[in-house]
Amino acid sequence: MIFLDAAATTPVRREVLEAMWPYLSGEFGNPSSHHSLGETAAAALAGARAAAAEALGCRPGEIIFTSGGTEADNLAVKGIALARRAADPRLDRVAISAVEHPAVQESALYLERVHGFAVDVIPVDSFGQVTVEALAAVLRPGTALVSVMYANNEVGTVQPVARLAALAHEHGIPFHTDAVQAAGWLPLDVGALGVDALSISGHKLGAPKGNGALFLRGRTRLEPLVHGGGQERGRRSGTENVAGAVALATALTLARTPGLGAGEGPAVRIAALRDDFIRSVLAGVPGAVLTGHPGERLPSVASFCFPGTSGESVLLELERQGVVCSSGSACAAGSDEPSPVLLAMGIDAEVAQTAVRFSFDATITAAELQEAASAVRNAVGSVRALGPTG
Repeated sequence: MIFLDAAATTPVRREVLEAMWPYLSGEFGNPSSHHSLGETAAAALAGARAAAAEALGCRPGEIIFTSGGTEADNLAVKGIALARRAADPRLDRVAISAVEHPAVQESALYLERVHGFAVDVIPVDSFGQVTVEALAAVLRPGTALVSVMYANNEVGTVQPVARLAALAHEHGIPFHTDAVQAAGWLPLDVGALGVDALSISGHKLGAPKGNGALFLRGRTRLEPLVHGGGQERGRRSGTENVAGAVALATALTLARTPGLGAGEGPAVRIAALRDDFIRSVLAGVPGAVLTGHPGERLPSVASFCFPGTSGESVLLELERQGVVCSSGSACAAGSDEPSPVLLAMGIDAEVAQTAVRFSFDATITAAELQEAASAVRNAVGSVRALGPTG
């Protein structure tokens, strides 16, 4: 099997399992307990927090451990917006891009539905990118928060986060970015990015599912979503998942790379393989359309539309040939509707339903991608021969 669905999840790294194992077995203490087992757990949690902070270029106290990227997004969007409106009732709007992950989009819609906020949607261009001008056009005096993802989970487009955050700050507005897909591939230094909040998820990095983190810049107001014993400095109550925190911190440390623009690290090698794969698919499949930005995209994502096919039929045929990929976000699994991301980019709904996403981890090889490109050519040809319903 050639696994090309790493944007959905990644295998757990052995180093991560070894690091977290003690806290799943002998060192099972509650970090809030005042005895030796609890103190050992508390020390491990503090170490994980420090390691995560080092990876993000922030202070340990600015890390909030969560159950994953979805919770981190919810905490950022709802927590910051509600806290800011509590301090100033005139702050009753949130701005999000048209291509956000459902965790951000649904959080904003919740604020609208339950708390009376207005949601301003920032349009994207045909590559799925937000421009500074597009963000400027939706900002209002009442905007409480701007949230624009760092890199898109479906088409891989990378957003100019630093420039967008700088514009938001000119208006005194905090800026959140969902960096779940960017982690491990792009620089995560929150100082250089200029963001006030940043979400990550462990299972995209080689940690198990069920752990994540939110960076929250000091002094940023936040209304907790989970109330209880006051863990995580009162921002996220509940007994901490020590093993999960250790796993996330270990995966972050292992995945640290200067990123694509630095000219080194695995991101550069994978980006070159991605580009070869894209060229092979476009050359081998008549009518294939690359989606997302041609250059400013994740090293690990190549996404296409194959007009005249059914995306789901292509997926089934590819799996029959030993290639596992997806039609888009795993969080939209089971939906028959065309991708909102592709529609926001101006792609026709019928064409959008032919979308297929290929996403790689750092272990992918040139030979595997060559074989996959050949399988794509064969799969699309077979589906077209049978008609658009496959």
